[in-house]
Amino acid sequence: MEKTNLTSLQKRILTSLVMIPIVIGALRSGHPYVDILIFLVGSMLSWEWANMVPNKRISTYITCYVFSLGCSLVVFDRGVLFFTLLIATLFVFNKAKDEEHRYLLTLGVPYISIGVGALYWIYFLFDAFGSIPGEKGSFVMTLWFILMVWSVDIGAYAVGSNLKGPKLAPKISPNKTWSGLIGGVILSAAVSYLYMYATKNIFSITMPISEQLKFATLGAVIAVVAQIGDLIESAIKRYLGVKDSSSLIPGHGGVFDRIDGLIFAAPIIYCYFSLVSFK
Repeated sequence: MEKTNLTSLQKRILTSLVMIPIVIGALRSGHPYVDILIFLVGSMLSWEWANMVPNKRISTYITCYVFSLGCSLVVFDRGVLFFTLLIATLFVFNKAKDEEHRYLLTLGVPYISIGVGALYWIYFLFDAFGSIPGEKGSFVMTLWFILMVWSVDIGAYAVGSNLKGPKLAPKISPNKTWSGLIGGVILSAAVSYLYMYATKNIFSITMPISEQLKFATLGAVIAVVAQIGDLIESAIKRYLGVKDSSSLIPGHGGVFDRIDGLIFAAPIIYCYFSLVSFK
C-alpha cells in the first residue's frame, strides 16, 4: 500500500479540528476543566521556552516557569502575586548570570506567568458580563477574545497569501505583508461586530449599536496587538536561529507559535476591562 504523506496545511487543519473543540469545550464546561487546560498550555510553553533558549539548567528554568505560572493561577491578591513574580524573575536572573541568553531566560518568567495567567484572569473577570440569562459571561466573552486572535490569523493568511504586496517586517518575518495585516484587522473587526450582534439577539441583552461598534473597534485593536506579539515571537526565534518553538503540535510547530498573539494581547485586554470598562 502506498504511503500517504500529509501536507503541512492538511496537518494544520486536522490538528485544528481536534484542538478547537477541546478549547471551546473547556471554556463552556468551566472549572476545573478550564483551569487544567490553561495550566497544561502554560506548562508546555514553559518546557518550550527552556528548550528553545540554549542554557545549562533546563530543569531549573522549567521549574521556575511552572511555579510562576501556578502562582498566577492561584494567587488572587495582586500585590502578593506581583511580589512573588518579581522574586521568581530575580531568582532566574541571578541563576542565569553565566548564561549566554540571560535576559531571554529571565523574560520567560513574566512572559509565561502574566501572558498565560491573563487568559485565566479574563475568564474570571467576565463572569457577570451583561447579566447573560442562563449563561456565564466568562464563556461568551473569553471565546470572543480568542475568536479575535483566530480571526486576525485567518484574515492575514487568506489576504496576505493572495494579495501579497509590501512586506510588514521583512527582517523579522518575511512572509508577513501589510495587506495581510489589514485583512486580519478588518476580519477581526467584522467578526467582533457580528459576534456581539448574535450574542445580543441570542441572549436578549440590551446592547446599542454604539456598544457593538466599540467591540468592533476592540477587535481591530486586538488584531494589531496580536500581530505585534507574533512579530516579537518571530524576532526571538530568528535571534535564536530556530524555525519553530517546538514540534509539539503537528503542522503548527509549538505552543508558542500558536498562542503568541493571545498571550501578548491578553494582559492588555484584561487591564482595559478591569481598569477602564468595568469601572
